[in-house]
Amino acid sequence: MSFFGRYLPGGRKYQGSYRSTRKPEPVHDPIPSDLGDCEKKIQERFTLSPDLVIRKFVIRQTQSPAMLVYLDSLTDNNSVNRDVLLPLQTKQTGEGRELPLSAGRMTPIDEWVKAERAVLEGDSVLFIEGWAEAQVLGTSGWPQRAIEDPQLETSLKGAHQGFVETGSHNLALLRRYLPHEELKIKEKIVGRRGHTKVYVLYIADIVNPTLLREMEERIDAIDIDAVINTGELAELVEDSSASPFPQMLMTERPDAAASQLLQGRIVVVVDRSPSVMVAPISFTSFFQSVDDYSTRWSIATFLRLLRLFAFGIAAFLPAFYIAVTSFHYEVIPFKLLLTLGESRGQVPFPPFVEAVFMEITLEMLREAGVRLPAPVGQTVGIVGGIVIGQAIVQAGLVSNIMVVVVAFTAIASFILPNYDLVAAVRLIRFCLMIAAALFGLVGIMIGIMILIAHLLALHSLGRPYFSPFGPVRFSDWKDAFMRVPLWMMNERPLGANPVQLRRQGRTRPDPEGEQT
Repeated sequence: MSFFGRYLPGGRKYQGSYRSTRKPEPVHDPIPSDLGDCEKKIQERFTLSPDLVIRKFVIRQTQSPAMLVYLDSLTDNNSVNRDVLLPLQTKQTGEGRELPLSAGRMTPIDEWVKAERAVLEGDSVLFIEGWAEAQVLGTSGWPQRAIEDPQLETSLKGAHQGFVETGSHNLALLRRYLPHEELKIKEKIVGRRGHTKVYVLYIADIVNPTLLREMEERIDAIDIDAVINTGELAELVEDSSASPFPQMLMTERPDAAASQLLQGRIVVVVDRSPSVMVAPISFTSFFQSVDDYSTRWSIATFLRLLRLFAFGIAAFLPAFYIAVTSFHYEVIPFKLLLTLGESRGQVPFPPFVEAVFMEITLEMLREAGVRLPAPVGQTVGIVGGIVIGQAIVQAGLVSNIMVVVVAFTAIASFILPNYDLVAAVRLIRFCLMIAAALFGLVGIMIGIMILIAHLLALHSLGRPYFSPFGPVRFSDWKDAFMRVPLWMMNERPLGANPVQLRRQGRTRPDPEGEQT
């Protein structure tokens, strides 16, 4: 257990695990055959639930009393009336216990815990007098959002469909891309109170069984009240929580998730979350975009190298400015040095204070633009970038060169396609600025070495995070910071250690139009 959370309010020491005020569920609590006992038990379990509906009726043929229980806020009322109540009250039931229901899913259960959970998940539960079991009917119909264009991962040539907050819809989107029998889905329940459905997806004949078992063990080991979104799950299962770098890839694009599945990786879908988690992942994956595979390989390679250059600018440019203006001004060309001296002549602060002030201002403007509504956020960006920047320079608080450095840093961070990587760069930037203020370029070089050593030591689901550069795998360089033509990528990357390496055959036509 970590240090935080060992003490309760008032200084009392935490002595044990969390204890709920609710009585623990029995190992096996059967459903009573008496309808009155069922109703009494429902009333006891669902107290203070104004949306609870208990509908009593009589089945036509057998004249058996029955009771349908559901939550009005989570159930499709049209489906309940059309597919459940109307057939049972107007049609013949057939022989034995055959029910003339037209609901899409009907599952018999004999435990009370399962019935309670089905009601809480939006299904309807049918109790019949004399039956020591109940029927769970798939009539869920909670409020849902329509499938829209992804907000964080926009694409010019890719699909314009993004994941939504409904897990079943997200599974359907993935099945649309991979309609194959080897696509397997394992359902798990995480959270003592939330009972969040977590789906582990993989391609059975490609994924490494060791990695799959490791992912399942980490998810099964989670003991928490509820998992609200995918980010929480990623933090609970990642290898190193102290690292600023994301070790699990979050994506809201079904096409990107399907592509990762084909490379032998595991996709985890969390119900109620509009993004999915991909593991294991490598550092180079955060520089790749779906559009890279829809454009010419030469253009895609140029864009990836541009993102790598932008990563260096966003992380190191403010620190380099502090180092050269504080310790190594002799490396600045003479004419530029005169301009820099004239610009900094009226600034009363050292370069480090000047840079920290501008970077914090930039971070505040960025957060203000994200949190505010879109029209207001754009206005804040314009006001912050033009009015405030110009006013700060005229007031003599910062130099013109510092404004240029911050502007280049902001533009470079916007080029990076992954938001989690951008957040890590923002933190690394301040650490490098402190090192540059203390030791100059030597501090920057020490920071670079520490950064590379940290990347080499990181793992994602037990696999090397800095692959294919540490350890070196030349075969995977075809789709790292560069992209070779698709017809040359015949094997899957080794980063996920797939059991089946062959991805495609020799598909490039020769000049005469024949396959080679």
